[in-house]
Amino acid sequence: MLIALARWLDRVSGTAGAIAAWLVIPLIIASCYEVFSRYVLGQPTLWAYEVGYMVMATHFLIGLAYTLREGEHVRVDIFYRRASRKKQALIDAFTYVVLLLPLSLWLSLGLAEKVAKAYESQERSGMSAFNPVIWPFRAVMGAAFVLLALQGLAELIRCYRVLTDRALPDKNR
Repeated sequence: MLIALARWLDRVSGTAGAIAAWLVIPLIIASCYEVFSRYVLGQPTLWAYEVGYMVMATHFLIGLAYTLREGEHVRVDIFYRRASRKKQALIDAFTYVVLLLPLSLWLSLGLAEKVAKAYESQERSGMSAFNPVIWPFRAVMGAAFVLLALQGLAELIRCYRVLTDRALPDKNR
């Protein structure tokens, strides 16, 4: 049951990772169009800067869960890689329970409040003449931290399985 949940969460993170990867294309298009418009046409866009930072932040944040799934987040592994698999699972579980899950849930809840307030007031970015409403971007940020928490839960399930001697081979994560 738990491993089925972990695998489903892995698929969700994999889908989020694919979405994050494809977000590079609109980012490149917006950047290239801005350069063309500014230097060839002599008329910079009003929207490219804000679209660029929003797409880049979305790319980065949505990719967090996928990166955790793949075990590619930065870690200080001077001692970690020398530890047994059970000790690694214990370190990981501690990190997920004490840091990752509380922090990602705290950020998600805080962003949910900000989304609601921004939606009610129709708050705008205020960073350019384009000046889009900001709540959809904040909603994506909150969703990204929810995805990170869910992937953290999947990893915690794996740690539990390692600690109880029921781990699957790595290829069957």
